[in-house]
Amino acid sequence: MPVTSAVAKARFTLVRSSLLFSIHYERLGQPIRVRFTEPDGTVLSEQPVQKGASPQDQMICGMWRNVQKSSIRLLKMDQLRVSLVTKSHPAGEVRGKIIKHRALFAETFSSILTSVDPAHVGMGGIAMLTLSDTENNLHFVLVTKGLLESAGSPWIPLRVQILHQETVLREVLANVTQQDPDFAEVLTGLSSQEMLWLAQGHLRITAEVEDGSRHQIAGRITIRRSCDTIQSVLCGGDALIPTQTGAVGSAKLTLHMNGTLEYQVQVAGTGSEVIGVTLETKPRRRNRRNILYDMTHSYRDGMVTGIWEEANGRDAHMLLQNELFLNVATRDFEEGELRGQISTLLYSGLLARDRELPLPLAGQFISPPVRTGSAGHAWVSLDDHCHLHYEIVVAGLGRADDGTVSAHLHGFAELGELQERSSREHKRLLRGFYGTEAQGVVKDLDRDMLYHLAQGTAFLQVSTKANPRGELRGKVHIPNHCEAGGIRMAPKYLEEELPGEPSPNDPEELKKDPHSCFFEGQHRPHGSRWAPDYDRKCSVCSCQKRTVICDPVLCQPLNCSQLVHLEDRCCPVCEEKKQILEGQRAERARDSSEGCYFDGDKTWRGAGTHWHPVVPPFGLIKCAICTCKGTTGEVHCEKVQCPRLTCSNPIRASPSDCCKQCPAPERSPSALSDMMQADGPRACKFGRQWYMHNESWHPTVPPFGEMKCITCWCVSGETHCQRQECSPASCSGEGKKEDSCCSTCQAPKETRENLRDEARGSWEH
Repeated sequence: MPVTSAVAKARFTLVRSSLLFSIHYERLGQPIRVRFTEPDGTVLSEQPVQKGASPQDQMICGMWRNVQKSSIRLLKMDQLRVSLVTKSHPAGEVRGKIIKHRALFAETFSSILTSVDPAHVGMGGIAMLTLSDTENNLHFVLVTKGLLESAGSPWIPLRVQILHQETVLREVLANVTQQDPDFAEVLTGLSSQEMLWLAQGHLRITAEVEDGSRHQIAGRITIRRSCDTIQSVLCGGDALIPTQTGAVGSAKLTLHMNGTLEYQVQVAGTGSEVIGVTLETKPRRRNRRNILYDMTHSYRDGMVTGIWEEANGRDAHMLLQNELFLNVATRDFEEGELRGQISTLLYSGLLARDRELPLPLAGQFISPPVRTGSAGHAWVSLDDHCHLHYEIVVAGLGRADDGTVSAHLHGFAELGELQERSSREHKRLLRGFYGTEAQGVVKDLDRDMLYHLAQGTAFLQVSTKANPRGELRGKVHIPNHCEAGGIRMAPKYLEEELPGEPSPNDPEELKKDPHSCFFEGQHRPHGSRWAPDYDRKCSVCSCQKRTVICDPVLCQPLNCSQLVHLEDRCCPVCEEKKQILEGQRAERARDSSEGCYFDGDKTWRGAGTHWHPVVPPFGLIKCAICTCKGTTGEVHCEKVQCPRLTCSNPIRASPSDCCKQCPAPERSPSALSDMMQADGPRACKFGRQWYMHNESWHPTVPPFGEMKCITCWCVSGETHCQRQECSPASCSGEGKKEDSCCSTCQAPKETRENLRDEARGSWEH
C-alpha cells in the first residue's frame, strides 16, 4: 500500500548496452539508490545515486552499464520496473513501469503533478508538452496514477486547467476511462505573454476528478529537465559560405528552469577581428541569416559569456529541438567564418562536463597550422584512480564531397606530448571513431604522459586520412599528483623480469581474443594481474582463459616489534625509523656489492638467496621466484614452473597457491555407504568432503583459504565449529612469534640466528 505522496518522472535512453536515465522527483527524501527489477520484484541492478548531487535540484543522473540482453528484452517488452530507494523506505518509496511513450520524442516542456491534499497518498501524474512547428499551439499528454482508480463508473469526468497564479487561462472537460488513462489535448493560440510565462515556469496545470471525491493533482510547467549537455562546435565547413581557416568555436549552454539561457562561447584561430557572435535560426531563404539574439556585446578576448533573459516558449522549444545555430563573423568573413548547430550531448557520467568548459580543437593549433574547415572540442579529466577520461565532439570531418577522407572512418584521436625540439613526439592512440563523437578511458598512462598533463605540455589531436599528422589539436593541462597508472600499474621491473607476462594490448584486439577477460568494464589479456576497482588496496585479480579470479593480498611476515599501517597500502610496514636504517644499509650494500637491493619490498637480500617477491599493491606473488646474483648485485625473477599433472580435475588447495595439484582420492562408494550405516556413529559431510565420527579439521572458505583459527569436528553425523580463543602471550614483543592463528613465544634471538646460519642456503618465503 502506498505510504507517500511522492511522485517522480524518469526519462531513459538505451545506447548500445547502456541505459541512461534522468529522474526528476517531488516530495521525496534524498534518494540513495535507483533499483531496476523484474515484474515479480527480482532485483536486476541497483545504481547508487551520485555523491554530491544537490538535493535542491531534485534530479538524479545515472547510467546502468553493460545491461544484459535478457534485461534489454524486458525493457523492450515494457516489463522492466524502476524504483527509488530512500533511507526511510529501503524497499522503494516510489515505483513505476518503464514504457516507450510517443510523446517523449517531441517533449520540450514537462510537469510533475502531486496531490493537492498531502493526505491523499499514492496519487500523482506527469505531463509532457510541446509546441506546434509553426503556430503557438500547446500539445500535451497527461498520464496519471491513483487519480482515476477510486472512481466507480467506467467513464470518469476529468477537468484539466492551465493557470497563471490563480487565474484560469485554459480549461478542458472530458470523460476518460481507467483502461486508457493517458489524456491528450491541444490548446490553440497562446498569446505572446502566455508564451513568455511558459518559458519562465509561471504556468501550472491541474487535473481534478468531477465525481464528488475532490481528488486533485497539480504541478508547475517548466522546461524539460534533463542530464544532457547543450553544446555546439563551430567550424568553417558549416558556415553559410564555407571557409577553411583552421579556426574553431566552442560553446556550452545551460537553459535554466526560469527560462534564462546562460551561454559560454570560446573563439580561437580566426585570421581577423571578430565583429559578431549571434544566436540564429535556420535561414528562411538561401544564405539569408535570421538573428534571434545578438551576444556580441559580451565578447572579450576570445570569449563570449552572458545570460539571455528574454527567451520565450518558442525560443526554448527550438533550442531543445536542435533548431538553433551560433554564428561568428569576422572582418574577413562578414557573413560568418564559423557556424555550428546547437545540439544536446547525451549524458555520459563524465563530471568534467558540469565543472569545466570544453577544450577547443583547431587546425591553427597544429605546427605548422592546417587550414581546415573542421573543428572540435573535448572534455578531458583524470579521476581518483588516475584514469584519463575523454569525450570528443568534432564538426566538418568526413564530408561526402571530400574524397581524401575515408567514407567511414572520420578520424583518429591521439594524446601526445608537445616537444620544443625537433625530436619525434610521443603519442598515444586513443581510438578511431565514426560520426562526430568519440569517448573512452585510458587506465595505463605512463609517468611521462602524466607529467606532461600536469605541466600543460600535452595535447589532444585528431588526425584524418587527409592530414595524417594532425588536422585538429588542443593543448591539455590537468594538474595532478598521479604516479604511473595510479597504484594500479605493476612496477616496470616486474614486467621486464617475468617472461611471458602479458603486456597491455589494443582494446579492439583484446575483444577478439577468445582467452581475454571482461571485468569492471574493461578487457584484460590472459595471464594479466591487476587491482580491482572494488578493493584497490587489499585484493588482486588475474585473468585465466576468460575466467577472472580475485584473491586477497597476502602480507609477508615482518621482523619488527612495531607495525605501521599506511593509508594507501594493505600490508603493514615497520616503523619509520627502522625503514630509514634499512634504507641506509641498502645503500651501503649497493656500494659494497654484498648482495642485492630489491625495489619491490625495499629490502636487502643476501647473495644467492631465493624468495617470492612482494609487489605493492599486489602483495606476495607466489607464482614468481627471485634470485640475488651476488657477483653482479642483480635480481633475477622468473615464473614458477608448475609440474605437469595427470589428473583431469586439478585444484588449487589454497587460493594463494600458485600451482594446482591433484585432489585427494575420494572415498569409494562402499566406504561412504559404510559411513552412513545406522548401526554405528554416523559420518559428517562438510562442503564436498566426508569426515568420520570424532574427526576434526580446519574449514576452507573461498577466497580466504584454510581458516586455521576455526576448528570443526564431527559428532554422530552433526558438524560443530568453534573459533579458537587466543590467550595473551606473557613473553616480550621481541620473543613473540606469529603462527597461523595465535601468538606464541619463540627462542631467544641468539638461538634463532644460529639456526638461520645453519639454513642459509634454504629459500626464503
